[in-house]
Amino acid sequence: MTKINSVLGPLDTADLGFTLSHDHIILSSAGIRQVYPEWLDRAQITKDAIEHLTECKAEGVDTLVDVTTLDLGRDVEVLAEVSEKSGVNIICCTGIWRDIPRTFWEADPDDIAPLFIREIEEGIESTGIKAGIIKVANDAEGVTPAGEIILRAAARASKATGVPISAHSWSPGRVGEQQIPIFKDEGMDMANIYMGHSNDTTDMDYLTDLAKQGVWLGMDRTPGAPVREGPSGEDRTQTIKKLVDAGHADRLMVGHDWSIYLGTSGAETRRLFAKHNPDRFLYITRRQLPRLRELGVSEADIRRITVDNPRRFFES
Repeated sequence: MTKINSVLGPLDTADLGFTLSHDHIILSSAGIRQVYPEWLDRAQITKDAIEHLTECKAEGVDTLVDVTTLDLGRDVEVLAEVSEKSGVNIICCTGIWRDIPRTFWEADPDDIAPLFIREIEEGIESTGIKAGIIKVANDAEGVTPAGEIILRAAARASKATGVPISAHSWSPGRVGEQQIPIFKDEGMDMANIYMGHSNDTTDMDYLTDLAKQGVWLGMDRTPGAPVREGPSGEDRTQTIKKLVDAGHADRLMVGHDWSIYLGTSGAETRRLFAKHNPDRFLYITRRQLPRLRELGVSEADIRRITVDNPRRFFES
């Protein structure tokens, strides 16, 4: 058993329970809450989040990893209130997503890593709320020069603190094959790397190669988005089944990449998302897990994917 940071303070890994490994409460942009607070109905979003996560807790969800970074409008005070009032553990992150601040574009990783370390060891924005995971991101453009700086800074912060990394990746372009060599060059243990959005592809050669290298596969865009091409919800479930059959149940975790408030998109896109997945953070428990059972995945493997693997990830 290990103590890790949650938004309400130290949390025993034994108490993680059923864990959603990649989701969000609020998605926005850096500085919006501070400079244009009227843009977000923060009170209503908080109320909606408490109501839905209370429902999630009643249906067996114990922990949610919220990988909302500075550049995605991170609001840790909302996360703390939602966690306290819903009963769901929330782990928040440090790090940087795809909107890398210009001031970091040519920075030295050694100058950025201490910023991440401070948010892990001392807290975020003078709240005392500490990050429990480091988020990085490289998408269809691959690992850009600025992106590489963030990867290296995250690796150095991870090695200094023992806090693992959650990497947004672009699996249709096999971008993990660009990210992993950088982490290895930094001396990272692959057991401390979570490769997000791995279920955006059905390329089993790619996925099994990642698993064999020891990283965790985030099957965490579920059931997928209604506004981009990609595997269907059924395809994503079948991919989990294939990976389990190939002997990789011990490298899988699940999540939705869903949000209570999708402030990075317009009203029409938000409407499409709501129609596409009315279950929100309960799609996996209500739909995907029953389907996996129909496909013959054992209860032991389902527990491994949803409970045991997240605990092992945070303890590694």
